[in-house]
Amino acid sequence: MAQVRVEVPTTAARVWDVIADGWTYATWVVGASHIRSVDPGWPEPGTRIHHSVGLWPLVIQDVTEVVAVDPGRSIDLEARVWPAGTAHVRLELLEQGDSTTVTMTEHPRRGPLALTPRVLVNAVLVPRNRETLSRLSDLAAKP
Repeated sequence: MAQVRVEVPTTAARVWDVIADGWTYATWVVGASHIRSVDPGWPEPGTRIHHSVGLWPLVIQDVTEVVAVDPGRSIDLEARVWPAGTAHVRLELLEQGDSTTVTMTEHPRRGPLALTPRVLVNAVLVPRNRETLSRLSDLAAKP
């Protein structure tokens, strides 16, 4: 399981606003390159973001689905990137004074990624997710 944490210099509500706007997903999630559509009701459980992953011309069309949500506090996602597999991703927000701690936990669930040794998965996911949270922070903290 890869876990990263970042302090965002803004309220949890501002961070949540970015997460709750499915159209911003490709802006802050490293690897997502294009949003094709966002289900009405996002981020309610069962709703999906239909996105592309990768760089043209090697682009995979896939989806990320909300598994559980506690608005303003946490969201659990199943991110698909076939043929590599699926991953469970959890984002947790904890407001503390003038900032918000965002914790991102990701672990492969199915497919070849789930069979890959954890040390190798973490070697890729930890830097990727640090950058993802850095981008989320930049979007949430901008005036």
